[in-house]
Amino acid sequence: MKKEQSRRKWAPYLFVLPNLLIFLTFIIIPALMGLVYSFTRYNGVSEMTFIGLENYVRLFNNPEFWKIMMNTIYYAALVVPLVFAISLGIAVLMIKEMRARGIFRAIIFWPTMISFIIVGLSWKWIFGDSFGIITYLLEAWGLPSVKWLSDPAVAKITIVIATIWARVGFFMVIFIAGLQAIPASYYEAAQIDGANRRQLFWKITFPLLKPTSLLVFMLLIVESVKAYPLIFSLTGGGPANETKLMVQYIFEFGFTKSEVGYASAMSVILFLLIGIFTLIQFKWANGGKID
Repeated sequence: MKKEQSRRKWAPYLFVLPNLLIFLTFIIIPALMGLVYSFTRYNGVSEMTFIGLENYVRLFNNPEFWKIMMNTIYYAALVVPLVFAISLGIAVLMIKEMRARGIFRAIIFWPTMISFIIVGLSWKWIFGDSFGIITYLLEAWGLPSVKWLSDPAVAKITIVIATIWARVGFFMVIFIAGLQAIPASYYEAAQIDGANRRQLFWKITFPLLKPTSLLVFMLLIVESVKAYPLIFSLTGGGPANETKLMVQYIFEFGFTKSEVGYASAMSVILFLLIGIFTLIQFKWANGGKID
């Protein structure tokens, strides 16, 4: 009897143990090692040398770092609200009964199944300055061509457009799941009281979607701040580093230049940036309550 009770007592921990070991091995331990590396001079081969805050001092005095940081914040500031709003709008439309609804959902979701590298190369084929489809059509119609990838201001917008196309479908599905969880009786009661569509959305749908919205915001923030493959394959971070984001910058120093300590310091700053954005979202989520 005691053995049976002991087994039942330890069974939950044994089930959790494999996932816990994976989490420790691939998340916690590498993160702690990165923090340690950030206080050292290390190239991945030779012996580590402790240098204190030297990497951070160098980082904060590097104008290029601040440029890349602002690029990342600018990109996130555009991608997060735009993908959120467009995904929510499409989800509201796709939740309604209509012909071929499943086909429309599949078409919108389809880009999310494509590798980011392929997405970037596809959009490069569309927006290429010398060989892009859009450039060819503009010239064929006698219109002035646009330097989609070589003009700094336009290139920033181009990577945002490509990101929206690639990610809207994924977050649409999350919003649809959230919308389906809202009881229809709430809408029926509100309609009896004379509520119109706008009131139904702002008084019922949007407040009850707050948990889903928080999840979408958090995922979008992490994705946008950590963006790399799509942008690298589309612009390579150019022109003149105008579309280079933090992850690419970290990759260059960590693997191309073998400055592991310096790259680790950047990773710590990136982690703190994500944490700040996440805390802001949690504060927003707890700002109001639904009675």
